[in-house]
Amino acid sequence: MNKYLILVVEDDPSVKSLITTTLQMHEYRYITAANGTSAIMQTSSHRPDIILLDLGLPDMDGVDVIKRIRTWSNVPIIVISARSEDTDKIDALDAGADDYLTKPFSVEELLARLRVTQRRIAIMQNENKTDESVFTNGMLRIDYAAGCAYMNGEALHLTPIEYKLLCLLAHNIGKVLTHTYITQKIWGNSLESDIASLRVFMATLRKKLEANPNSPQYIQTHIGVGYRMLKVEEPLQEF
Repeated sequence: MNKYLILVVEDDPSVKSLITTTLQMHEYRYITAANGTSAIMQTSSHRPDIILLDLGLPDMDGVDVIKRIRTWSNVPIIVISARSEDTDKIDALDAGADDYLTKPFSVEELLARLRVTQRRIAIMQNENKTDESVFTNGMLRIDYAAGCAYMNGEALHLTPIEYKLLCLLAHNIGKVLTHTYITQKIWGNSLESDIASLRVFMATLRKKLEANPNSPQYIQTHIGVGYRMLKVEEPLQEF
């Protein structure tokens, strides 16, 4: 039995059945809620490890549920919604959601999003245990204490903004960060000019970080929404 407890917040019986059947088949523990009020109560009483949240709930909007939960909990929240506009995704992510899955979705994609979130939980737990000042992801290494970053053992020559962007993504590995969130963290505001500058800095950072910037391994673009650092498996060493 999978140790992770999933809270499924969905009022559509057919979608709820699909999700819970999938979770059961892959040995996840789960509980359910059919509205926002119940979701908040279940989160408070059962402390789930991950929340799968529909936005179109009968008693309140899912974005409001996210905001309420975020006042006291950092539990990972994956939104599952029929709303596919970028503005809907941005609103949910800015409110505190960790990921966004659009209906209709495949079972394989749902399971992949859960695995990504589980890896993020494991990384955060490991960081809390070790309190290390060095971050590693594949061949990328960031020495926070020294303020330096390395790729394949070679120092990356980053500008201050590029380094801040890299650290922000690393601290939130596996999580989609919106343009607004990033620009507010880096520049303190979110003007159109800042978002344009962000795209330029991300392009230059990719050139220094990625072996092939056109096929990035480390930084994933969510068009119209933002960016995410992916977890990269270390290559096997040859002897």
